Amino acid sequence: MPETTPRSIELDICGQICPSTLLVALREMNNNFEALNSGRARIIIKTDNRDATNTIPEAAENMGFQVTVSKSGGAYTIMIFK
Repeated sequence: MPETTPRSIELDICGQICPSTLLVALREMNNNFEALNSGRARIIIKTDNRDATNTIPEAAENMGFQVTVSKSGGAYTIMIFK
């Protein structure tokens, strides 16, 4: 069975601060839980809020997902996947 590339759900939450950033991320993780959990989707979040690079990954990991965080310029990219 060939592997397929997961569908990317992209969120740009630049300009928002916690807890708003976390709430938006949690809503997307919950709304797409089955697709994320099966590996059919991944969430890519762009944020300029440094606090979000701690709160969002912690919440995602508590839900059983893997997370990567990278920084480019003045923004961070948080990828959530299974």
